[in-house]
Amino acid sequence: MYRKGVYCITIISFAEVPLSFDQQSSYTKPHNARLYFLVGGFILFVCLLILIVVFRKFIRPPQLGRCVKRKDSCKAAKDYFSGKLETISYFSFRTLKEASKNFHECNLLGKGGFGPVYRGKLQDGRLVAIKKLSFEKSHQGEAEFLAEVRMITSIQHKNLVRLLGCCCEGPQRVLVYEYMKNRSLDRIIYGKSNQYLNWKARFQIILGIARGLQYLHEESHIRIVHRDIKASNILLDGNFQPKIGDFGLARFFPEDQAYLSTTFAGTLGYTAPEYVIRGELSEKADIYSFGVVVLEIISGRRNTDLTLSSETQYLPEYVCRLHLASNINI
Repeated sequence: MYRKGVYCITIISFAEVPLSFDQQSSYTKPHNARLYFLVGGFILFVCLLILIVVFRKFIRPPQLGRCVKRKDSCKAAKDYFSGKLETISYFSFRTLKEASKNFHECNLLGKGGFGPVYRGKLQDGRLVAIKKLSFEKSHQGEAEFLAEVRMITSIQHKNLVRLLGCCCEGPQRVLVYEYMKNRSLDRIIYGKSNQYLNWKARFQIILGIARGLQYLHEESHIRIVHRDIKASNILLDGNFQPKIGDFGLARFFPEDQAYLSTTFAGTLGYTAPEYVIRGELSEKADIYSFGVVVLEIISGRRNTDLTLSSETQYLPEYVCRLHLASNINI
């Protein structure tokens, strides 16, 4: 027991013996190095944070705000409307809001991929159709807006809807068209209204659409492919004269090219097969769509109606079958 106690006392005494200078420094070096590393890292982090704040506040160009999110399209719109349009008027958003009674549902004429269209009455008494861009429903809306303005201000024809003005105020993008009393063709031929088109009126509509397309493809100073010819984009005035509208998907077509290779855009059922399958766009795409519309005008039904029997659901296929059977009664 005595030896064991001495042994324990010896160990305790050894622990209390002070270390030499070299021994102390060898134990404190790792601790100081870690401390220096932590302090240096913190200072570096603070410096980086200050640099980021200074860059965002003072160095970043002003275009990196809302315009970048829309790929500079809002800046392009402002530049485009800064005195470059002489053939149309520029309306304030407040004026159009008052004309349509705050875009009230009772003035809603229809809805499309671009956005809703409202009936409006300006202070001078003119009735107009106000087409309001909807960013929520159209991811391509800003590009479509600029394309439609550029396209329709460069052409004029009695069978093309006339653009009266536009609005590019803040985030608002609005087009103002002449008001068409009988609205769109689909409302009549699909039975959405009480009006009936006799054969003379139907022939007049078919001929007017053909003349409008001929102007776009051949007579205009620039070749244009509409890409979205369908009954809802054919508007009728008080005398049932047709006017082609909605140029949001239209494309300028180079004179020296037979077709353009581009991604599909349009409405299925009205689009030429070679354009849907191979992406080959030419005037033939509009001509095919026009043919489908002609069939709809004659038959008084939609090109696709899944409520009918399987043999008659698709109008072009059904008409082709009747043609082969030498029976054109539809």
